[in-house]
Amino acid sequence: MAVTRVEDLQVYQRMCDLPIEVCSQARRWPREERFELGSQVRRSSNSAPANLAEKQSDRHVRNRIERVNRARGEALETIHHLYIARLKGYLCADECEKRRERYQACVRMLNGLERAYERLLPESQRAWPDAGGRKRVAESADAAVRATTESGDGNAET
Repeated sequence: MAVTRVEDLQVYQRMCDLPIEVCSQARRWPREERFELGSQVRRSSNSAPANLAEKQSDRHVRNRIERVNRARGEALETIHHLYIARLKGYLCADECEKRRERYQACVRMLNGLERAYERLLPESQRAWPDAGGRKRVAESADAAVRATTESGDGNAET
């Protein structure tokens, strides 16, 4: 099945589920933290999938790669905020670890998506060369990249 909408990307779907859970958890934090740490964790958790959505259909590959990088950064920022919530006693260690693992899984998927986009560029423009036998990008990421490229004008310029 070809992926033509951002909603069809598995990483996007997973990243959209996480803010719902994070926001629900943050509502139970002390009142003073709802507008400090709570606000930050809500913003970063929602921003991660929003960054993917913003440029998914962009015809310029470099713009898509930039948004994948930003989504990864927001996911990692959310992990940080959850860790701070754990240190402050608002989140138990087990719950924090479960969410961290889920965000880390999304980060790995974003890494694969970024590499798939990179392969659309001429080798001379890639951030890193393909490493011989280490091509481990998920087929779904490759299919998503091909589908979004084909649905536009196929322009892979930077």
